[in-house]
Amino acid sequence: MMAKDYDSQLLESVSVRRRRMRDALLFGAQRARRTADEKLGKVFTGIAVAAVLCAGCVGWSFIQHTLAKQKEQQKQQEQRYAPQVTPSPALSPTPTPSELDPDAPSPAHTKSATKSAKTPKGTHKVTEPAQ
Repeated sequence: MMAKDYDSQLLESVSVRRRRMRDALLFGAQRARRTADEKLGKVFTGIAVAAVLCAGCVGWSFIQHTLAKQKEQQKQQEQRYAPQVTPSPALSPTPTPSELDPDAPSPAHTKSATKSAKTPKGTHKVTEPAQ
């Protein structure tokens, strides 16, 4: 039992001596003064890390905004240069009056919607929507 105590005491004294030597090498004779400087260094390091993270977030946001803007412009250009497709009557979202009431006359066949125009060769009926 004595041997184990001696060994543990020896190992502990060696670790204490190493720690003291390391502290002397790092901090010198003015250990108390260096700890305040070390704390300030850690504060400045934390501020620098926070600033870098904020700059990274701002940069990421800028990149995302720029990519979204480019995508929107590309869609607008595709819509601008794409052929204009008119929807078929079957796909019309709102039904026409003739679809609602099949017995109702269409606006093109009413008398108020037609106008007569004279041409040099005779009378010719032109169908135009009423205004």
